[in-house]
Formats: sequence, C-alpha cells, structure tokens
Amino acid sequence: MKHIFLFALLLIAGTMTAQKINWMSMEEALAAQEKIPKKIFMDVYTTWCGPCKLLDKNTFSDKQVADYINENYYAVKFNAEGNEEINYNDFTYTNPNYVPERKGRNSQHLLAHALKITGYPSLVFFEEDGVLIQAIPGYKTPSQLEIYLKMIANNDYKTLTTALAWQEYQENFKGTFK
Repeated sequence: MKHIFLFALLLIAGTMTAQKINWMSMEEALAAQEKIPKKIFMDVYTTWCGPCKLLDKNTFSDKQVADYINENYYAVKFNAEGNEEINYNDFTYTNPNYVPERKGRNSQHLLAHALKITGYPSLVFFEEDGVLIQAIPGYKTPSQLEIYLKMIANNDYKTLTTALAWQEYQENFKGTFK
C-alpha cells in the first residue's frame, strides 16, 4: 500500500512538472540557439508587479501554454529591474543604478530600456538568431496569448504588414487554448 501511494505521488508530481515552462536566462537561450535554432519568448517582469504574478499563476501554469512554449521557444524570465549582467548583440547590459536594499520599484535594467519596455509585464519575441521581433505589453490569459505564440512560431507575422491584415488574421484565428 505504501508503494502504491508513493507511485501515485510521483505520478502526480511528474504530471505537474510537465506543466512548467523551462525558463532559462537570456544568455542560456542565446547559447542554445547556436546549437538548435529556435525563437526566444521572454517574460519581462518586476518583483512588485501584480499582473506579472497573475501571468505566472494563471497563464504560464496552464498546461497548453507551457507545452507550446517549451516545444516552440526557448523561454526566458527577465527581471526588468534586476541586476543580472546580460551579453546581447555584442553589448553587456547591466543595471548600474540598481539598489539592492530598495524595496519595491528599482531602476530599469539597460536591456529592458534597449527593448523599449514601458510597462510590466511585457512579452518579448526574438528570432532564431536572437534578433528582436516585437515586445507585447500587458497581462494575457492563455487564450489571449495563444494568437501571439502561434503567429510568431509559424512566421505568420512576417506577412502581416498592415493593420487590416492583422485585423483579418485575428478574425480568422481559431484558437484551441482554453
């Protein structure tokens, strides 16, 4: 009986693990791209941001979202007010005005500034070679995020060069995430 309980516990834990996004640093994602090209999906957050926490709780914990991101992207979690050193596009980005003892808001990391992040959370997409595609601001539910994940993974965004084309794409998109 004890073995059955332990097996069931391990099975449940394994199922829960399958629903987690495999987050990595930007440098890890860029290194992974050199071996196996894949787009990068970046969650730009801050520690004090309520919608950022909801994104983790409601969207990134969703099995369909996690599975799709893990299969199609290298996922990066980036604290836009942290002090991580990041090498990107032959430049080392830091947060020179970071104050470790500060509670709440801190200064913005230079990479967040370079990506033109103006609000949190922001979801940023990069090409297989690390080139920036687009930053999308704001909280998204699984079904709201789905169109962006699939449009970028499938390279459909490259054909959406007008507002009308984007509108038609949205109207014709058939989502499957709940």
